[in-house]
Amino acid sequence: MDEGLVWEQRPDLRDPLLVAAFEGWNDAGDAATAAAEWLVQRSQAERFASVDSDSHVDYQSRRPRVELVNGVARSITWPTHDYYAGSFAERDLVVLRAVEPNIRWREYCETVMSVAAATRCSMVVTFGALLGDVPHTRRVRVTGTATDPELVGSLGLVPSRYEGPTGIVGVLHDACRAAGMKSVSLWAPVPHYIASPPNPPATRALLERFGALTGLSFDLAGLEQLADVWRAQVDRAIADNDEVKTYVRELEARVDEQAAEEQGVVLGEDTVPDVDDFVDEVERFLREQGDNQ
Repeated sequence: MDEGLVWEQRPDLRDPLLVAAFEGWNDAGDAATAAAEWLVQRSQAERFASVDSDSHVDYQSRRPRVELVNGVARSITWPTHDYYAGSFAERDLVVLRAVEPNIRWREYCETVMSVAAATRCSMVVTFGALLGDVPHTRRVRVTGTATDPELVGSLGLVPSRYEGPTGIVGVLHDACRAAGMKSVSLWAPVPHYIASPPNPPATRALLERFGALTGLSFDLAGLEQLADVWRAQVDRAIADNDEVKTYVRELEARVDEQAAEEQGVVLGEDTVPDVDDFVDEVERFLREQGDNQ
């Protein structure tokens, strides 16, 4: 069932993957959707299909916006679910840039799967971002999960152990599993003490990990510069707050100890978090979000 799906054209693509990012629950600091938008812009992607928001959006939860055109006429901007086709040197991409749907998730995911099949995509990759106990001063560590055990092993990913409330990303990956479609979910942590968007370091980290996963070569120098500016702005914002600065130093020590442990260097007798810690952060984030619904 492809309720609300409108095809504008049928792209002919080279070895494509489908990449999806959703505004809302799975998008702390707008880092995930910013990564998808970067792919759209850099690949000069063109929209080829969309889903009517009436089919899957509760407008009382996700209201359309009224905007002025030329300062006079009013225009309504509706929540969007758009599919783009873009091209890089190594392969083509289908990018789904959307708000998280409110209703009929199973039908929505069936539509995503039908688009993936019609465009001959071999894998689905989702971007996600969550609030975590991480310092803004350290490299963003992206963790990935996959539904296919063989894919987990071959890509060095972490198998998901999470049980509890989920978002559209979790439902979509379950649909991929049921359909026999390979899928990967990439997550970046965003410091919870500076959660407002944008978050260039997390966006850059998602794209870097995605490039390594798929064999795509990206020039991320511009995003790296934005990340440096962002970190400097955060440093200035907390410069006069001794409590926050102390907390950041504690987070830095924790991250540095974990990195040293993974490199085989023991810095102390305290227990250092293992490689599943980030997955635990994802699980905690999802449970907290579920409690707030």
